[in-house]
Amino acid sequence: MKVVASWSGGKDSCFACYKAIQQGYEVFNILTMMMSETKSNFHMIRSDILDAQADAIGIPLIKQKTTAETYEKDFKVVLQKLKAKGAEGLVTGDIYEVAGHEEGWLNRICKEVGLKPVKPLWMGDTKQIYLDYLKTGFKATVVRTKLELLGMEWLGRQLDKKFYDDILKLGNVDACGEGGEYHTVVTDGPTFKKKIEILETQKHKIEGGFGYLEIKRFEVKPKGR
Repeated sequence: MKVVASWSGGKDSCFACYKAIQQGYEVFNILTMMMSETKSNFHMIRSDILDAQADAIGIPLIKQKTTAETYEKDFKVVLQKLKAKGAEGLVTGDIYEVAGHEEGWLNRICKEVGLKPVKPLWMGDTKQIYLDYLKTGFKATVVRTKLELLGMEWLGRQLDKKFYDDILKLGNVDACGEGGEYHTVVTDGPTFKKKIEILETQKHKIEGGFGYLEIKRFEVKPKGR
């Protein structure tokens, strides 16, 4: 089945895309909703980093600019265009219901557009999902945190076993950040033919009580054999 994968640039969407491919789905496009011409929605990942990810995994990226007010309409319009190109399903990294949407929002959207929802991580145990993600060899960096739960010192941290252990010690943060506690950018993994190296960053406190890691410089490098 030909599918499009919702792509935030973070660990869950990347892991879900990987698992969908492993399950035999043909991912012919990845789709990112953009808050502006230069940054993705929610994760606030630079447009050129998203381009580098798409190039590294070898799947064309579609970017759709949107706003909070027009998100659903814009999402449906771009899905309809992708359906016309042959998409039969939509892959997402959702584990639980999407924050800010009513229960069953994604299923409703897929039904209205005529796509099959494909949710490889759906209702999984987030601790196990995190550990399974680590085993694959994906590399991710924290680029956004909810400051009331994770301070500025968490920005820039790599997702590894120590990160997992430290998160669990807190007791009030989901292992995968399903409550919006943190967001990431993926820089390498089994689907990546090249790797992204982050060279220079700057931390910011932004509106809404969030911390944000601005990636100022990065390079795309060949992977060692």
